[in-house]
Amino acid sequence: MRRKSAPHNGTPSDSDVTPEGEPATSTAEGVARRSAVAEEQAFLDLATARRDRLVEHLQVELSSEALDALEQARRRMLRQQYDELRHAGEGLVFGRLDGLDGTVRHVGRVGLRDDGEDGEPLLVDWRAPAARPFYTATAVDPQGQARRRHIRTTGSAVVGVDDEPLDGTATAELVGEGALLAALDQRRTGHMATAISTLQREQDDIIRAEATGPLIVQGGPGTGKTVVALHRVAYLLFTYRKMAEQAVLVLGPSPRFLRYIAQVLPALGETAVVSATCDTLLADVRVSRDESRLLAEVKGRALWQPALESYVASLLPRPRALKLRWEGEFYVIPATTVAQALASAVQGRPYHRARAAFAEQVHHLLADVVAEQREALMDEMEEGFEDILARVDKGMGYDQKAARRSTGSDVDGLLSEEEIEQLRCRIAENATIARFIETCWPTLDPGTLLGALLTDRALLARFAPQLAPEEITAVAAEPAGWASSDIPLLDALAELLGEVDAPPPQGEFVADRARRQRGWVYGHIVIDEAQELSEMQWQMVLRRCPSRSITAVGDIDQAEAAHRHTSWAQAVQAAFGDRWTAAELTICYRTPREVMDLTGPVLTKAGSHNTPPRAVRSAGIAPWERTVAPAELAGAAAEAVRQLQQRWHGGTVGVIAPADRTAELHAVLTDVPVLTATQSKGLEWDATLLIDPQGIAAEPRGWNGLYVALTRCTQELGQLILTQQSPQS
Repeated sequence: MRRKSAPHNGTPSDSDVTPEGEPATSTAEGVARRSAVAEEQAFLDLATARRDRLVEHLQVELSSEALDALEQARRRMLRQQYDELRHAGEGLVFGRLDGLDGTVRHVGRVGLRDDGEDGEPLLVDWRAPAARPFYTATAVDPQGQARRRHIRTTGSAVVGVDDEPLDGTATAELVGEGALLAALDQRRTGHMATAISTLQREQDDIIRAEATGPLIVQGGPGTGKTVVALHRVAYLLFTYRKMAEQAVLVLGPSPRFLRYIAQVLPALGETAVVSATCDTLLADVRVSRDESRLLAEVKGRALWQPALESYVASLLPRPRALKLRWEGEFYVIPATTVAQALASAVQGRPYHRARAAFAEQVHHLLADVVAEQREALMDEMEEGFEDILARVDKGMGYDQKAARRSTGSDVDGLLSEEEIEQLRCRIAENATIARFIETCWPTLDPGTLLGALLTDRALLARFAPQLAPEEITAVAAEPAGWASSDIPLLDALAELLGEVDAPPPQGEFVADRARRQRGWVYGHIVIDEAQELSEMQWQMVLRRCPSRSITAVGDIDQAEAAHRHTSWAQAVQAAFGDRWTAAELTICYRTPREVMDLTGPVLTKAGSHNTPPRAVRSAGIAPWERTVAPAELAGAAAEAVRQLQQRWHGGTVGVIAPADRTAELHAVLTDVPVLTATQSKGLEWDATLLIDPQGIAAEPRGWNGLYVALTRCTQELGQLILTQQSPQS
């Protein structure tokens, strides 16, 4: 609601009530702080009551019998509103803007209106344009605002407020610095939380950027890449309602990562979202085996797209005369006519759609040939019969001219248009004709087809001549089952073949329908850890969003995949060429300054050309190292984890180790995650125990992996160094 504010009383920044409820400094300041908290508590109570009434109303409407008569679109709209309000209970109100003109706007998770007849705005949705100054206004550019207030809540209680004057009397590097640092210092729970109350300007600029083409966001560790990506989804679905009808696809690097972020979008009120990894995009295919980095790199190259297109094109039937049997007679469709039908049927269509178009043309052509042959036969019969009648009539002295004048319509043997259409329908339903079509243009299965290609060195050499002989041999020697790099190839083949009979997608929500249909076209795609995608995986993305409305976030310096890209330009060249927009996140909010100071030498060894993000907070805890013998590693790791868990009780601890040591550590560390550097990507813990950093650095693209491992903690980093290796510099 736009309301007149009370005169600005100079309430200082970071207006908190102490746990005992007493003022933190002077009595006057304490009174002002208690007054501010009480004021915001009254508003929170008002907004919560309004939200609860709306939830009850929607619940009644959704459960009423009258809803059965409503169309599905309205049902889905009501359900979305209900879910959005239901998830908005925690942190319903988190901000306030006091305008220079005396008006007040409260900002929250959802928009609410007053109960009154005029329905005045009570709470501004954080995604609405009116809320943007909450994230972007500064003392230099106040955007019409006198003060910004961050409101901190726990459950239904206001526990503190942070005021920022925007009239030039104070400046701060960060928006809502007190609230932001308080949020960053909270214990981690293993699930990602929303950050709508503490988004910073560079993050908000990306969240609200136009969705007109590929946007590639470079951000180092702790810069909020995932936060930006997910809040951008919520913003786009709120701003572009048409997008919600098509759903948004969120691609993450692993199932663990998807579980980590699972609650964020529902909490932001968004249900038109499908979450997946590249490996799970094909609902009926599962990755069943690992593969070498060499083969992963080979099969990730862009060359496979034209190779598969040529492969499928080679399977199309060649023009030839068709001899078909119909009702005991043989009929021939000339080769030139068949060639025209083939050319018309293909015309850029997928294999099976072209097959259906060709079959339909064959039905028409056969019906025409049958009709023409019948007409010719009737003409021959009529001419022969007329010759016989003429000889008989001449012998009898019969006047043929008079007979012709007195006779009605002759039977000419021609079929009417209606009769030809009936004939065509009979041909289309005939099992023998269907078997003939299947023989000359067979139905194909993507999996069977890909297996035949990948195991045949002659076919590989023919359709993928760019591959070296040793690469062809390695691909052809792979065992049965699908590896991760096979999924994009299967997807490409499935697209080139097309569906045989695609059933209409079912489901109450658009996300349910999109999830079940491989060929679904999404309104937008958001990719996290996008630096890991191969060129063929980028092709998977493009097939699902031909409009190229794509947001990809990642850190090219954290790339660990088998491909050889070291810059975003290299990574997306095959998919986008030069038609993409770059953005950058430059501030590290998560990782403490003490830890980020360790990353410079690691980035140099990783070959990075980027400036690392600037850390804005200190944890006050210096990273530590302990040297242990390999035989003592398990016991030392268990003891270190125990100590970290004691120090960070109520939070989380994670362990990162080289791949060849995870099994050993799993056996003794049963209550904490033990992951490789790759598996830890995108995750965070209060404390990280890094095992054998030199062992991680020795893995393929290991310095990139070590950069990832070093930057997973929000508070404390410990390292166990093995004695046979020189300590990390």
